Amino acid sequence: MRFDGKCVVVAGGGSGIGRAAAGLLALRGARVAVVDQNGERAEETAAAIRNEDGVAAAYTADISKFAEIDAAVSSEAERSGGIDALIVSAGIQRYGNALDTTEEEWDRVLDVNLKGAWLAARAALPYLIVRQGAIVNVSSVQGMATQKNVLAYTVSKHGMLGLTRSMAVDFAPNGVRVNAVCPGTVDTPMLEWAAGLAPDPAAVYEACVAMHPLGRIARPEEIAHVILFLAHSSSSFVTGSAWTVDGGLLTLLGGSPKG
Repeated sequence: MRFDGKCVVVAGGGSGIGRAAAGLLALRGARVAVVDQNGERAEETAAAIRNEDGVAAAYTADISKFAEIDAAVSSEAERSGGIDALIVSAGIQRYGNALDTTEEEWDRVLDVNLKGAWLAARAALPYLIVRQGAIVNVSSVQGMATQKNVLAYTVSKHGMLGLTRSMAVDFAPNGVRVNAVCPGTVDTPMLEWAAGLAPDPAAVYEACVAMHPLGRIARPEEIAHVILFLAHSSSSFVTGSAWTVDGGLLTLLGGSPKG
């Protein structure tokens, strides 16, 4: 799959799955706009791409604020002449149930994970309609099921799948496809952060490995390959779908390492 002549915006491209997708897109010929709330991480991703003779620009934006994400997307569209695909990989996680999740935690998780995905799409859709492009949202297996004590995160990821399906139906007449990927446990900074909350982080990693029938957790690049397929014309008849990339986790009905 080649992306020569295409411009792809990767929201949350400063680390993890987003960084892996940005790098792989650039290797396949895309011009990549790396958007992240952390400007230093965005520039690190863009610089790594340029060091490999790819084309990338970095933008600092909080995806939960429309003015910021719209400015980043509009600037890239003006610079590149248009947008062909949007990847939304920005996300945060907080632990808690309906009693001990704070209002501030709830608001921030929903603002970034769900509202942010909508606002990024809202900013990009005028350009995607022109080019009959694609949106790929990075949800989670917790958008299809749940674990203990991840209320806000689970709600946000379930909501992202609803957002994906709704936009897929609404913008299919415009030729815009909208899909989601639902990863299992992936070796990312988010996992490192979550494991660090436990008394024995190594035990968390071991529990995550044990949940997956393939006997390991995913590498970010493995999720990125599926993202690229959904962003590419190779998947031209795929829209409104949620692709589980979880090493068999949901099939096994595994439990939570926090449970």
